[in-house]
Amino acid sequence: MNKFEQLRNEYPCFAFRSYNITESQNTIEVDYIFEINGLSVFHPSWKFAKPENFTAKNNLAFERLAFSLGMAEAVSYWKATCSPVMRVECGELSAEQVQWWKKLYFLGLGEFFYVNKINTDIDSFIDIQSAGKFNSTSEPEFTALSGCLVPIGGGKDSALTLETLIQAGMNCRCYAINKRNSITATVRTAGLPENALITSERHFDRSLVDLNSKGFLNGHTPFSSVVAFSAEITAYINRLKYIVLSNEDSANESTVAGQDVNHQYSKSFEFEQDFHNYEEKYLKTGIYYFSFLRPLAEFQITKMFVSHKKYLSVFRSCNLGSKVSPDIWCCKCPKCLFICLILSPFLSRTELVEIFGKDLLDDISLEGYFIELIGESSHKPFECVGSISEVNLAVKLAIRKYLNENQKLPFLFDKYVNMGLYSTDNLDELNEKICRSFSENNLLPDKFKNILIKETERLL
Repeated sequence: MNKFEQLRNEYPCFAFRSYNITESQNTIEVDYIFEINGLSVFHPSWKFAKPENFTAKNNLAFERLAFSLGMAEAVSYWKATCSPVMRVECGELSAEQVQWWKKLYFLGLGEFFYVNKINTDIDSFIDIQSAGKFNSTSEPEFTALSGCLVPIGGGKDSALTLETLIQAGMNCRCYAINKRNSITATVRTAGLPENALITSERHFDRSLVDLNSKGFLNGHTPFSSVVAFSAEITAYINRLKYIVLSNEDSANESTVAGQDVNHQYSKSFEFEQDFHNYEEKYLKTGIYYFSFLRPLAEFQITKMFVSHKKYLSVFRSCNLGSKVSPDIWCCKCPKCLFICLILSPFLSRTELVEIFGKDLLDDISLEGYFIELIGESSHKPFECVGSISEVNLAVKLAIRKYLNENQKLPFLFDKYVNMGLYSTDNLDELNEKICRSFSENNLLPDKFKNILIKETERLL
């Protein structure tokens, strides 16, 4: 019996016991209780800034939102034992909603199952049983919504979205979970006042980390779904119409060759559509959730981003570095290397070193990640990185630039040439093709689509 089966036998039930909403003059707090029966009780919580003239009391829409955020959080704790039953004791779920959550959990845990060598299927991995009712008996009062809420992570994609919308005259507020330096620097660089940033506080129950250290199951979860539901709460209480994400077309590519395992599932268009439909059918706030950059590939986004030089010194896209204060580039992970590679056709080597603090292209220790990023491995790095084809395009363009300027190739580019991968055949055609691409798999309202088309045409 493997660990997955053993833990499921020992801990057959995970319970979403309750959530409690507490209001003060300036904040709304939501406290959750999850329990793995016979093992541990978890107490994560959230705190949201409360605007004037809003109350969550007897507000059914807020009840639904708080409950849904709890469902998104629960999977992080459930995965420690992968209990076959999840009892939801504090909110109503129809049979259709149960299937919605099972799909999110199953596909969002694709990397977790793959890394932990768990062989399961969407029908049998969990039985979600809903036993609860909402406390509120009143229907929500609908008010006029306007303006955009732009989630900011400190990276280049959300900076580009924010800059483009502001230049187009859109009214933007920004959203972040647990404020970081790169986030506040992005908002400031965009020319917005400090109060344009709305921050929620997420308190993770660290006892889960203790379980992981004792050998209980651990791994990647669909965190972007947590961002989605917490942003929905923030937009709702601030009466904002649009939640404008910055996920790109490249996020749809599977991480593992030949398998439906996507590290970025909750950033994919499939999840975006599912969340959009869930909002319309079950949350019913009138908020419109979509990704502004969805029609574009990571390569296009990077080309657009570097035209806004003011962000080069402030953006950070390293997940490891985000856990350090102030935010840093760790320069040891595949995300740092990917960002360096995708920037390399557009910036000089000196500019790249100024951004990262060292020459990543000449770092022998990153060779393994490089092999994965260019598709010469069985899987891409388990990180939020672009497609294999656009990484290869970026590398080839950068190598050609170095050779034309009679510069010595850095280690990784020299490795690429020696592997017989470098070729300029159809390179300009491929470059033009990807720069002109515009995926129709998107949910952009017409006014946003027109803004994005105009910006892409400006750079061609």
